[in-house]
Amino acid sequence: MSEIIRASSDATEAARQSDQFAIALAAVHAAQQHQQQEQSACRHHGSPARAATSGGGGVKWLAVGMGGSALLLSVAVSAVAVAVSAVAVTVCLLILRSVLADVRKGR
Repeated sequence: MSEIIRASSDATEAARQSDQFAIALAAVHAAQQHQQQEQSACRHHGSPARAATSGGGGVKWLAVGMGGSALLLSVAVSAVAVAVSAVAVTVCLLILRSVLADVRKGR
């Protein structure tokens, strides 16, 4: 039974880590948006030609954010899948051990 408890705690830890990854990603995304807003505010005081040539930065960061969140989501889902399969394997092994003990006793 301790293996089941350990697998359950691993699954809980994986869920907690996925929440932490989501919070970290949101913080990075907010910092990037803040930095972009500061840069765009600074560009308005500079030359208009420089501001016109640096377009498309928001789309790039949006794509990076979406790709990063998809990556972190897949990591979290795979961690939960590993934990669930570990619990299933543990239960199967415990059942087989019980069956083997019964066979040895002659039941």
